[in-house]
Amino acid sequence: MDNNILNTSIEYLKGVGPKRADLLRTELNIYRFRDLLNYFPFRYVDRSKTIQVKDISESLGNVQILVKITNIQELGQHRKKRLLVTAFDASGTVQLVWFKGVKWIKSAIKIGEQYVVFGKPNFYGGTLNFNHPEIELEEKNKNKEGNLQPVYHSTEKLSSFGLQSKGIENLMRNLLPQVLNFIPQTLSQRIEKKNHFPSINNAFANIHFPKDKNMLKKSIIRLKYEELFFLQLGMNRQKLNTRKKSKGYVFKEVGDNFNKFFKDYLPFELTNAQKRVVKEIRKDLGLGSHMNRLLQGDVGSGKTLVAVLTILLSIDNGFQACLMAPTEILANQHFKTIENFLNPLGINIALLTGSVKKSDRKIIHESLENGSLNILVGTHALLEDKVKFKNLGLAIIDEQHRFGVAQRAKLWKKNHYPPHVLVMTATPIPRTLAMTFYGDLNVSVIDELPPGRKPINTIHRFDSSRLKVFQFIEDEIKKGHQVYIVYPLIEESEKLDYKDLMDGYESIVRRFPLPNYNVSIVHGKMKPEAKDYEMSQFVAGKTQIMVATTVIEVGVDVPNASLMIIESAEKFGLSQLHQLRGRVGRGADKSYCILMSGYKLSNEAKIRIETMVRTNDGFEISEQDLKIRGPGDVMGTQQSGVLDFKLADLAKDGQLVQLAKIDVDELIALDSNISSLENQSIKKELIRQMKLKPNWSNIS
Repeated sequence: MDNNILNTSIEYLKGVGPKRADLLRTELNIYRFRDLLNYFPFRYVDRSKTIQVKDISESLGNVQILVKITNIQELGQHRKKRLLVTAFDASGTVQLVWFKGVKWIKSAIKIGEQYVVFGKPNFYGGTLNFNHPEIELEEKNKNKEGNLQPVYHSTEKLSSFGLQSKGIENLMRNLLPQVLNFIPQTLSQRIEKKNHFPSINNAFANIHFPKDKNMLKKSIIRLKYEELFFLQLGMNRQKLNTRKKSKGYVFKEVGDNFNKFFKDYLPFELTNAQKRVVKEIRKDLGLGSHMNRLLQGDVGSGKTLVAVLTILLSIDNGFQACLMAPTEILANQHFKTIENFLNPLGINIALLTGSVKKSDRKIIHESLENGSLNILVGTHALLEDKVKFKNLGLAIIDEQHRFGVAQRAKLWKKNHYPPHVLVMTATPIPRTLAMTFYGDLNVSVIDELPPGRKPINTIHRFDSSRLKVFQFIEDEIKKGHQVYIVYPLIEESEKLDYKDLMDGYESIVRRFPLPNYNVSIVHGKMKPEAKDYEMSQFVAGKTQIMVATTVIEVGVDVPNASLMIIESAEKFGLSQLHQLRGRVGRGADKSYCILMSGYKLSNEAKIRIETMVRTNDGFEISEQDLKIRGPGDVMGTQQSGVLDFKLADLAKDGQLVQLAKIDVDELIALDSNISSLENQSIKKELIRQMKLKPNWSNIS
């Protein structure tokens, strides 16, 4: 069967020619028959009813009439030229008016013929008009199957050459009879049968010209599924290839340190989600290939404890481990937490940051090289050439997106084989995106909080309630608690934001003066040392209020902070709001987040604020964020080409994403090389797509 017809240049399609072909290429990226076949309608109009002229009213919206043309006039000159066509049926007369494509339309219609006209009526000067209606000979219209008319996006340039939606529809009617029997099979019969999909030919025929609404729905589902299936299959193959190529250390033992800690020193029983994740990690570490796993979990879900258990597996198998954090404050915090956990076991742990003295660094370097130091926690300082491990088996990276690719790669060279890698993030990623997008990472999710952790009470207040909010701040401080007050920082209006921050700081200091209150301030214009000093004062409890822009670090842990106030909350994205809220609620006391805003709120801002007030669930918030912003913005992949879906929408098609993933996993389990006869159509389509998009793994 010859599939080359799909690669035929578009100018050879009846009704196109060189001029229109150039326009289709430049305006819509349609170069070949295949491109036009995959140019789908964006909506459909029900054309099942025709009404009489006398029954038309403007309130009806779009209507369809059957009329005979009696007169054609070309009026005006140059840019003001218009085409005025008079038509009638037995009940009355209408005027059809075109201001664009006058020459093209005039040559296409004939006096005395019956036409089906579709458009929005309006009354101008007492006369019933249709501006730029769709028009088609009655005979042609009779021969059509189905009453759902496709509507295609067009452009002004295309419309001036007769390629408005109707013109593109006509091209599609010329194309389909030529190509339908030559569209290659893309899925296996097993997958088609299992999911009750129409055949590929039926799907394409019915997405352009549906027989009925049911066939249209089935066709759209099949073609969306294919987009999601092949994206995930491509990434799955990438993951398998990476696994085969990169060997890793085998951690066979679950030894004394792990067992003793688990039995005697575990601070609380693991949640089911933590247990599941530890099992996933243990399985990876025993395969003999390099682990590259993303651990995502909401603020306070217990990621650090999972990291500690993974570190103990590394130590029990004779390897060292390191944990790298993006800032000194975070590195210090991780160091203290892990040290407290592992103190009873006598495991050696050290902290390496830019602030560590030269004499202390020397001791750390030596004990790393001779193997007496088991765990090194630090910042970018871990990447220095002087830092050499005796036997690094595990590298844990907190908030990977804060490190460059080249920086991370330096860690891989600290041993003969790259160490196993566990990446932690407190930024919940929508499930549909996590399932779809991580080409070289396996994803583990901690999707439940430890028992006893109290949800943060989130409240929305308008600026007019500021005095009441100040009183609430005072009440919290009297209880011995601390408060964050955060201002937005938007680059385009940095001066204005800085002024807002300073004005806010001054009003806070006036309301909460020395010596009864101490207020810290942190913003982007400060030197790093000054920032660190102010942050450390707040962490140590020496200041009660922290006024800051969003430079407050992810993961800063101040259990005594019980109140987060976010000024101009409407200027923040949902994930940002959720991250900021996560700075409180880390202690035993009831915590609050107050979202301050003006009265003028866009619909999106209202949805964001309502979502924050309604739920503390980071994954629900991330799904809402996906719906509002779209996958490209959420994942930062807008320019990568990976999201070049024609139909699928990751924000709305979560169930199809899951269905495609199940089928991909099943396919790989049964036929990992996609070599069986049954799956040859899948293999051919995968190869074709990989030629178009060879860098699937770049997303992660």
